[in-house]
Order: sequence, then C-alpha cells, then structure tokens
Amino acid sequence: MKLSRDQRQQDKRKAIAFFAAMTLTTALFAAGGMGAQTQGVGRAAESPQMGQLHQALSLAEHGNAQGAMNLVRDLLEQNPKFVPAIKLKGMLLEESGRNTEAGAAYEAGLQLAPNDPDLLLKAGIYKLAQHKFDEAIKLLEHCTRILPSDGDAQYYLAQAYHLDGKDALALKAIRLSLKTEPDNPSVVQKYGELLSSSGNYQEGLRWLLKAQQADASLPHLDYEIGVADYKLMDVDGAAMNLTKEVAAHPDDVDALKLLASAQIKLAHWPEAKEAYARLAAAKPDDASELLGLGRCQVEMQDYQAAIDTLNSALRLDPTRLLAHFYLARAYAGQGKAEEAQHEAALHRLMMDQKSFVREEENEQHEDAIKTQARQMLKVAHEEDALALYREQFKGSSATDADAYVFIGKLYLFMGRAEDGLRCLHRALAINPAVRGAHTYEGILALKQGKFDKAEAAFKVELSNDPNYQTAIAEMGEIRYRQGRWQEAADLLAKSRTMTPELLYMLCDAYFHLGKATEANLNAEAAAAYGWNNPGLMSDLIELLKRNGQAELASRMSANMKP
Repeated sequence: MKLSRDQRQQDKRKAIAFFAAMTLTTALFAAGGMGAQTQGVGRAAESPQMGQLHQALSLAEHGNAQGAMNLVRDLLEQNPKFVPAIKLKGMLLEESGRNTEAGAAYEAGLQLAPNDPDLLLKAGIYKLAQHKFDEAIKLLEHCTRILPSDGDAQYYLAQAYHLDGKDALALKAIRLSLKTEPDNPSVVQKYGELLSSSGNYQEGLRWLLKAQQADASLPHLDYEIGVADYKLMDVDGAAMNLTKEVAAHPDDVDALKLLASAQIKLAHWPEAKEAYARLAAAKPDDASELLGLGRCQVEMQDYQAAIDTLNSALRLDPTRLLAHFYLARAYAGQGKAEEAQHEAALHRLMMDQKSFVREEENEQHEDAIKTQARQMLKVAHEEDALALYREQFKGSSATDADAYVFIGKLYLFMGRAEDGLRCLHRALAINPAVRGAHTYEGILALKQGKFDKAEAAFKVELSNDPNYQTAIAEMGEIRYRQGRWQEAADLLAKSRTMTPELLYMLCDAYFHLGKATEANLNAEAAAAYGWNNPGLMSDLIELLKRNGQAELASRMSANMKP
C-alpha cells in the first residue's frame, strides 16, 4: 500500500477538503469557536471582517475562485492572523492545484490556532504526502485527541502509522475510523489493505471484497484484491484482478510486476513476456525485469533474444545467478553445448558459494548495529558498544566473548590494532574457543606480513572449528602467498569464498596448476562479486590476458563500469 494510492482516493474522502460534506459557511465554523481563536479578533459573527469572509465564501461557492481569493488577500492584509481567512486561502489554493502553497497556508493557520482540528488534519495529510511520518503522526494524533470520533483523522492516522512501520497502531486507528463510518467503502477498503499488510490475507480479502461490493470503482481495489489472492495461492484470481488493474492503470509498475509473476506461475508465457517487456521498458536499468523477460523468451524458445536479454541483465547486475541457469538453457536450445556447459557450471559454482555461507545470518545481524557501534567507539564509548551488541543478540547463544570479538573486529577495521587485539584477547580470556578471535588476530598478522604468526592463529581457530570458512579462506591466502598452489586452491575452493580478492587468488592458483577451465569460472565469479571495484577488475583482466584468455578478458573489459 502506498501513499500515492490514497492521494488518488481524495475525491472519495470528505477529509480531503474541508467542505465536501457541508456548505462552505457551515464548515468554516464547525471546528469549534473559530471566531475566538486569535487575539485581537472579537466574536466572529460580530466582526466586520466576517461580512467580507461570507462574501468570499459565496464567490467560491458560485465558482468564482479568483474573486474569492482576492477578497481573502484583502482580509489578510487587514488582519494577517484571521484564521478563518487563512483556512479559506488554503482551500482555494488546494482546489487550484497549488498544493505546496496550500500546505504552507494550513501550517501558518496552525501556528495561530494549534488546536483547530481541520488544520491539524490538513497539515497532517500534507506531512504524510511529504513522507514526514513522525510529524504527520504528531499532528493527526493531536487531532484525534480533540475529536476522537473523527473518521477522517483516524483514517489518515492509520495510514501514517502503517507507513512508519507501526501496523498494530494502524489497525487500531482504522478500526476507529470504521466504527465511525461503517458503510464508507474507502474505509472498508483501507481496513482490508491494512489487514493484508499485517499478514492476515484471508480476513483482508474478505473486507476488500466487501468494499468491492459497495463500490467496485474504488481506485486500486483490484490491485489489493490481487495481492491478497496471490498471497493466498489463488494465482488465477490474482492474475484476473491484476489484469483489470493494469488495464485501468497501465503505468502502475507494482501491479504490472505482480501480474508478471502470477503469469509465470501459471506458465502463461506470452502474457508474462508482455508484462516483463513493459516493465523492462519502464525500468531499463532493472536487472530483475530483464531476467524475467529472458526466462519467458527461453520458455517460448526464442533463444537468441533470451541470450541477448540475459546478458544485458548480467551487465547490470553480474550477481544474478539465475541468469546463468537460463543462459545455459538458451545455449542448449541453440545446440551450443560448450557454452551451455560453461553457464551451467558457473551457475553451480556461484550457487554453491552462496548456499554455503554459514556465517551470513550472524553477520547480517551484526551489520544492523555496525555503524552505530563504530560511532560509539570513535567517541570512546566502548561499554555502550558492548551493551548494544548484548541487546541486539539478547535471547541468542551469543556470549560476552562474542561481544568482545565483534568490538575487536571493528577496532581492527578502524585501524586501531592495539585496541582490537586487547578486545580479542579479552574474548579469549572469557572463552578460549570463542569463534573468530584467533582468525582476526591472524588477519592482522597477515596484513603485517607475519605469515608464521598468522598461520599459527588460523590453525588454532581451525582446531576449534574445522569448518570456519573465514579461517579456511585466510589459510588459503597464506598458501597462495607462499606459492603453494595446490594447497592454496584446495583451501580457497573449500572455503566457498565470495570475496573477490580471494577468488582472484584462486583463479591465479588454478592457472599455475594448468586448470584453465576452473580458473575461468572463478574469474567470472570474482568479476560478478567485484564488478564495482575497478582496480580488482583491471588486475583480473590482466591475469586472464597473461594466461591466454583474451576472449574472456575482452568480454570483461566491455562490461566494466566506465
């Protein structure tokens, strides 16, 4: 669910303008004591300015927006703090499409009348449109405290909560809106959307279908029903509803993408191909759309087109492993067995590397706090960084020893070797078998050219955990630097490393061993993972040229970033 969809529903919601559900005159004074909201202004009904305001309102009601705006400007020249005139100015600006100026007017009015529900609502909606969710929530919460039963305020508060990732609060707010307006199709639709967004697709679909019964023309309702159908594995239903959505909104990329995915699941290749072709035209730099298109072309046996499309996808993102799988099928379809075998082998190699990353989940968990922890260490708040780690891994098997390894590793990456070693040694004092401490001590020694010390550290690590990939890979680097090519190749291959620099070493080791096929495969893997590193790519291309692989080197050169 996106904010833009709600903005397109504004003609369905009386909250979008102050006056959609009542006369202009009544609306201006419905928000509670407008005549007493500013200092220096007496009872609004007795003020001479009110006559002029009523005249402006009358002009607006009869379609003379410019005349109304002229009167409003005169009023505000006389009294810049006359809130009813500011509100009318905002409305007139909004109706003329000058939304930025309208938002500024509503905010100016709010400065003078901070408890005006209409201004709180309007300012909240504009903050929502600007993706300033915290500010929108504050304004809309304030509005609902003043008018708890205001369905519009609860509606937009639900949207703000949802976009801010607070789905439980979003559901609570939309239920309050639904309680106030149980027969409003837009509110019913929003409730269904939020239920689906929270993962309750079955109940969400029930409410979306209820909204459809009440008003089948609601914007993007077919999309939301299609999403629920797709998640509930009703792929036929999803395709049907998404087809209607795309017909109504041809530029809706989200709907088109989900439709393409549904058509693939149904093996409707021509329809899927058309959808992906449109997506590729709309997003020419998106490798995922080209990958989808290439798959469809393979299934339709348009092999040369598939090869061209899939290679284009790999030029955009060389890590798209499935592209190699479908390239293998396309080459096989053309009868090019050698090329097919090469692509299939490259796909297997990269899939093996990816699926063997045992530390990946833990590292991703660490990545979430790495930047914050670095900042703490920069300002000498080591204890705070340790506490951050403990909180992040609360309930897991991580120990204080693991926390010190994490901090020690960060210190080393920051170039603070003394602090890094201090923390690694503290980790080992807590638990001599803690994972990673010896490895990172060895990595530091390796960078300092102390191969014997590095090797000793890696051997201790591997005696504790023979399958620790990082230690295996680093031991492979030592053997590479020692020119022990077979051992280097065996260790680096065993580590399933995805580090481009280590893959370069593996490639070079294979060349020394006369294994050009293995070297070329690993060179392509290195290029895939290191394609945005110009220095590495240049070294890799030179390595290939030195070893008689001019064609592969030329292909890599053509694909290098400018």
